[in-house]
Amino acid sequence: MTTKIIWFTGLSGSGKTTLSNKLSYYLKKNKKKFLVIDGDKFRKKNNFKDKLSKNNILKNNYKIIKFIKSTFKKYDFVIVSVISPFLKTRLFAKKIFKNMYYEIYVYCKLSTLKKRDTKGLYKKADKKIITNLIGYKSDLKYEKSKYKKLLVNTDALSKTESIKKILKKINN
Repeated sequence: MTTKIIWFTGLSGSGKTTLSNKLSYYLKKNKKKFLVIDGDKFRKKNNFKDKLSKNNILKNNYKIIKFIKSTFKKYDFVIVSVISPFLKTRLFAKKIFKNMYYEIYVYCKLSTLKKRDTKGLYKKADKKIITNLIGYKSDLKYEKSKYKKLLVNTDALSKTESIKKILKKINN
């Protein structure tokens, strides 16, 4: 079996980590070998404590890709949950991993993002405490992929429906 790289991308609060955890639960239940890479945890582990500048985000995303490249053969699945706002890094991952790469754009309405706001980032951005929340009141915009990827609207789909849609895509 060829390793499958499942790359969840989207704004903070869209559901990337939630779906990543739900997918890993399913894979564990089905006795698959998998690795989960969470963007926030990876950044902290690799000492990216500086502000979220474009340069730091690019560095972190390229480090994630480099790490996957060095370890993916050990797993059936590598699940990545990271905002990865810049098309450049996702194109690079797509180029490196070719047909193993499955990009999943997780999205929902802004009102849902603000309602979920598990990290309090949208509140901080509204109060101008932070000025670099990707895709919201920031110069850092989320760049959508123009190539084919799977779209998962977490406003319209439950976690279970989302995972079924993802499994259907990656099992074809």
